[in-house]
Amino acid sequence: MEAGKREPDKDAAAAVDDFIAYIAGTEGLSPETVRAYTEHLEAYLRRCELRGVIALAPGARALRSYLGELARAGLAPRTVAAHLSALRGFFRWLVLEELVAEDPAAALIAPKIPRSLPNTLTSTQVDALISVPDASTPAGLRDACMLELLYATGARISEAAGLRTTSFERDHRLVRLFGKGSKERIVPLYRRVAAALEAYLAHGRPDLLAAAPVPARAGDALFISDRGRPMSADALRYRFRRLAASAGIPSGITPHAMRHTFATDLLAGGADLRVVQELLGHTSLSTTQIYTHLTPDRLKAAVSQAHPRGA
Repeated sequence: MEAGKREPDKDAAAAVDDFIAYIAGTEGLSPETVRAYTEHLEAYLRRCELRGVIALAPGARALRSYLGELARAGLAPRTVAAHLSALRGFFRWLVLEELVAEDPAAALIAPKIPRSLPNTLTSTQVDALISVPDASTPAGLRDACMLELLYATGARISEAAGLRTTSFERDHRLVRLFGKGSKERIVPLYRRVAAALEAYLAHGRPDLLAAAPVPARAGDALFISDRGRPMSADALRYRFRRLAASAGIPSGITPHAMRHTFATDLLAGGADLRVVQELLGHTSLSTTQIYTHLTPDRLKAAVSQAHPRGA
């Protein structure tokens, strides 16, 4: 990497700390994204120190060289692209804050990433998974509610962890989800998931609070642990893995597969692509279009029905 020609007014490490605080607070990015950006930018600072580069003024060529080093070190294209995404966000913020005059990352091109189809569950697997929780126990009511909500809304696990008891319009069967950048979307709930929610709120959650070994500090968090504490995204992932294992589902299936299954099943059932985009909270329709590759029968049927020569 080549050294920059002038040292900015603000120390690089302090600037990274301020940027991370900004995306965590003002931008409202998920804890997972904040953690990833932190790790990527700290790696960048370490490499700058090793190479004698001014981290806040590296130049586009230096950044290109840095990304090349990551690739030669064996990092996958998707991981290199994630490092670039963190650098882009950081330097855009530096320009906005007038800490640097130019954005050296703006001209960089992300590596091509092979687009793989998302993992989904079959209807048999979904039924098996949702049948695992023991609804006669408070924890079982909680787990059943979690699984039903994931499948009914396409919520990310971080969004599920952020749900509050006040996130629902129970009379109208609607839930408010906050996605990336704290963007709100409203998703309708069908009767089965609404029933699971009502059962958990009426019996499961109060019983978990009452049985907590220490004074509960759940606040209005929807999902709480056996100790009466709000469940983080990691805690919900752990519960999902345990439930999936009990259902005989392969260990590689994550909660995000429920989101993929939600989208795929809607499209297979005839839902409009833009409606699915809105329900998932995707900014770009191209992100949602990947699910059309999983529903070729639906596309064939649409052509057969709508095209003048489709019969």
